Formats: sequence, C-alpha cells, structure tokens
Amino acid sequence: MYFNKALDKLLKKIEKPARYIGGEINSVQKDASAVDVRFGFAFPDTYEIGMSYLGLQILYTILNKQDAVFCERIFAPAPDMEALMRTEGLSLFTLETKMPIKELDIIGFTLQYELSYTNILNMLDLGNIPLLSKDRDETCPLIIAGGPCAYNPEPLSDIFDLFLIGDGEEILPEICREFASWKASGEEKDAFLKKVCNITGVYVPKFYEPIYQDDGIIIDIQKLYDGAPDTIERCLIANINDLDFPENNIVPFIETVHDRAVVETFRGCTRGCRFCQAGMIYRPVRERTPERIRLLAENQLKNTGHDELSLLSLSTSDYSGFEPLVMELMTMCRENNVSLSLPSLRLDSFSFKVLEEIQGYKKSGLTFAPEAGSQRLRDVINKCITEKNIYSAIEQALELGWNNIKLYFMIGLPTETYEDLDGIVSIVKNIKELNYKVNGTRGGRFNVTISISNFVPKAHTPYQWSAQDTPESFHNKHNYLRDKLRTKGITFNYHGTDSSSLEAVFARGDRRVTPGLIRAFELGCKFDGWSEHFKRDLWKTAFEETGIDPQFYSNRERNLDEILPWDHIDCLVRKEFLKQENEKSMTAQTTEDCRNGCVDCGINRRIKCGSEASYE
Repeated sequence: MYFNKALDKLLKKIEKPARYIGGEINSVQKDASAVDVRFGFAFPDTYEIGMSYLGLQILYTILNKQDAVFCERIFAPAPDMEALMRTEGLSLFTLETKMPIKELDIIGFTLQYELSYTNILNMLDLGNIPLLSKDRDETCPLIIAGGPCAYNPEPLSDIFDLFLIGDGEEILPEICREFASWKASGEEKDAFLKKVCNITGVYVPKFYEPIYQDDGIIIDIQKLYDGAPDTIERCLIANINDLDFPENNIVPFIETVHDRAVVETFRGCTRGCRFCQAGMIYRPVRERTPERIRLLAENQLKNTGHDELSLLSLSTSDYSGFEPLVMELMTMCRENNVSLSLPSLRLDSFSFKVLEEIQGYKKSGLTFAPEAGSQRLRDVINKCITEKNIYSAIEQALELGWNNIKLYFMIGLPTETYEDLDGIVSIVKNIKELNYKVNGTRGGRFNVTISISNFVPKAHTPYQWSAQDTPESFHNKHNYLRDKLRTKGITFNYHGTDSSSLEAVFARGDRRVTPGLIRAFELGCKFDGWSEHFKRDLWKTAFEETGIDPQFYSNRERNLDEILPWDHIDCLVRKEFLKQENEKSMTAQTTEDCRNGCVDCGINRRIKCGSEASYE
C-alpha cells in the first residue's frame, strides 16, 4: 500500500505517467499466490519503444497462457522518473502488480541493440540487484537474456546467469517449467544451471572460460563443467505457422513508436546481404499460411481497436504468396476502415500498384535502400540490385506522383573508396534530373532525403572479421558527402560516429570489456542509443580507467582462422560458409538468393530451405 501511494505521488510530477501505471486493455492479471513462477519481461528502454517490440507481445502471450507462470513487464524509466525514484528510495517495479523486481523469480532481458547495455545495469541497480552474477545470492532472481545480441553474449557474460539463443517461443516456457521444478526441490542455483545447460539454445557462461594470448587474442574457450555442451546450438522452430501468436495485444494508453496491429508473415531471409546479421541468424525462411495471417489480423483488429495493420518480416514482398495475400488484406482493411502498412517492400510494378491504392492522393515518402553508391560495392556486399532497378523504380514513383524519396546508404563498408561515395552523389543528382524529366518545372516541391548509417561488423556474418572504419575516417566521409550534397531539395542525415564505434566494441567484444561497461554506467552513462543522452567523454574515461583499448575490438581486422569470442555459439550457419562469403566479397562476387537454389550455408542440416520452406 505504501508503495502505491508513493508511486501516485511521483506520477503527478513526471512526463507521461501512463508509462508506469499498467492496467491497459488486454494486459494480464493473475493471482500471484497461485503461480509457481513470477517472470519479468524486461525491455531496456522506455515504454514507448518496448511496447512497439512484437517479441514482447509474443512471449507475454505465450507465458501467460501457462497457468503456472505470471509474466509481467518491466521498462527503463525515463530520466525524470528515475531521478524521483532514487530520491524517494523506490525500487524498479513491474507494471502489472507494481512488485519490486527483486521479488520476482526470473527477470528476462531482451537484447535488441548493444547501446542498451548500460540501461540493463541501471535497471538492475534500480531494482537493488547486484550487477554481477557472482555477487547475487540464492534470494536474487535468475537474470537471463535473449535476442539478436545474445549471439555474442560475451560482453555480458559476467552479468547474466544464462542466455537463450534462438527462437524463444519453446525454449522460454521450458526454462520456466524447469525453474518451477528446481524451486520446489530446494537445491542450490548451480543444480538448476547444470540441468538446463543441455537444453538446446541455453548458454550458461560460468561453465566456460576464454584463454588469451599475450597479445589479447583468444587461443581457446575451455569448459569448466564437463556436463556442459561443447557448442551451444541455436534453438530453431521449424514450423512457425502453428505457434501461438498474439491476438489480444496490449493496447497502450499513450502513443508508442509503432501503434498498430502487427502480424509476422514469415521469419528469416534468403537474400544474403553480407553485412546483415538478421539475414544470417534468422535463417531459414519459415512462412505462415495466408489463412493464418488473415485470421490473426482480423482477431487483432477486433480485439484492440487499432486502425492500422502492418505486416512484419525482413523483406515483406518476398513472401511467396505476397500478391494474393495483400489484395485480400486490402479488401478486408477497406471494409473495416483500417489502413494497411507494408514496410520493406521490393519496389516493383505490383508494389507500386498496392502503394497507389493504400496511399491514394496522400502520398507519403517512398524509401529505397541501395546501401552502396556503386555497382561494384553493391556486389561486394551482395546487395543484388542494379542502377537500372533503382532508376526504373524511382521513375515509376515520380510518374505516380510521389515527391519525397528517401534513400538509405551505409558507409565504411569493406573495400569502400571515395569513388563509391561519389556514386551516392551521382545517384542523388540523377534522381533530381529524373524528376525534372518526368515533371518538368511543374513538378512542385521535390525532396530527396539521404540517410547514412555507419557499418558495424557483427558476429555470425561474413564481415565478423572485418575492421570498422576509424572515427576519423567516418567524420571525413560524412563531411565529404555533406559538402557534395549541399543542394536545394536534398536533406542529408547521418548516424553518430562515436555511438557507432561503441556499438562495434560490444558487437565484437569479449568478457574483458565488461569492466568498462560497468564503469561507464557508474560514471552516468545510460540511454546510449539516444543522441541527446550519449556521453562520449564518459565512455572514453571508462575505457581508460579499466585499461580497455576500444580499437582492439572495433578497428582491428581479424584473421579468418582466429578464435572469435562467440565461436562456441552455433547459429547453424557454417563458419566455412561465412569465410567463403567474406572471400567472395573481396573480389565482388555475388551469391544467388537461396530461394533460387541452395547455397550450402549449413542451415539445411536442420530444416528444409528455399521454396520447400514456404507454407506450400
């Protein structure tokens, strides 16, 4: 009772109190005394971002369907709320019951991006939970993590008790069942960890130890418990069509980043872009049937009242039954006065027909992602689109009335030269000339937005060995492009250099970066993915004080035979395949989309691939 009164007092003093109150439509309430496991799903960012993450809604639904489990939500409080909580001595709490998180059985963090890591530490600290697993006793919750960043868990290995690698819909409920059994046994936590470490996809870091050479390079990853597996295989669910999927999504009281009904049409990607981690770790493509997608969409819209439906995948128009599915959904949405959103479209004739119907005369911007400015560099990264593809799509868009084009490029890619940057400039200028050709002087206002991201080498990709550009090189390239594109009708945006460099440290880091992470948190770093909160100087101080050379992790080219910190994590794509792709990249050789034939990446050891993996 005291806690609720204290919370009510704080809510009157902060921005967006609805972030912290819970009780939304379709949120779950259970009798906490009647469950075996109280689970906290922790998203290490604000409510608006976390509630836009579909994975939260999926796992919240699946766990709460189990009578023995109560899954509640935990988000990072915004700075104004955190300051008041610390002043008043209030612990971080769950939304559903306002329980202090230290009283939960399990806290599960999702690791979506490396720049959220200080928020994890801040949330544990706000919950009065020791940061390091070795400092937590039997009364503390089990602290676990999953998500794409768990594919290199090493920078957080001293913080988490275990990691879940792969699809969480089956593995997380199994962990909860094993936890309930262990909890009833009265045994020590080590007994639980020794039992679950052999579940496919479970990594218990305390059972492994990296061995380093004098130069800092890993020479071995030794097991400290003989019963642990030599490698940790990703958990892979072959059939996602029959999985539970949210139909009663929680409806936030406030606007979130993505405030709409969402249905995942398929998981995985076949295109093989060499910089893309998701394209490797989510292989192979696994589709839902059109009937299942439509049923999920109808039920979500009915149960939430959302006025927008979005289809989710890494490349929406690669769905094998895309055209008839979209035509059917467009009819359904029109009948129910609901808008349809289709991100990640391949801009061909059908897609333009769909966009024309969806947007009508209110045409918002169109987005293309050429990624690189020259055909050579697009071949290097296996982004198999040509200038003809780009210009024909844009010409079609201009003829249909679009006047705002957004282009995504990545700089710092392996083998990149300034000629490749000039290619970006040429594409932009050619698009402006194309607009003049199509619309003449009567075309009205026309704008091209260029958005530049910085290449970050990621684990389990063909570029996991590649060096990242130095901050100085990124700065020079940003300035070069900005000067070349300083023209009316062109908007130039680019991602922060220092935050990209930090991201690379943790994307390819090992256990030795953990002290730097903790020190940065102690100095006041948090919300590092937000440019207004990023504190470059504090990170520099943290690394200096803990003896970490960030360039060893970000700017060092690695030998193809080097043992990598994540080599004991098996994403089911062969390391030899990644090496072959890296070598082909250096000579600008492309690899075919594997829907057109197996490229022997290794995933077919476990599941049917290519066209055989579709719902047909």
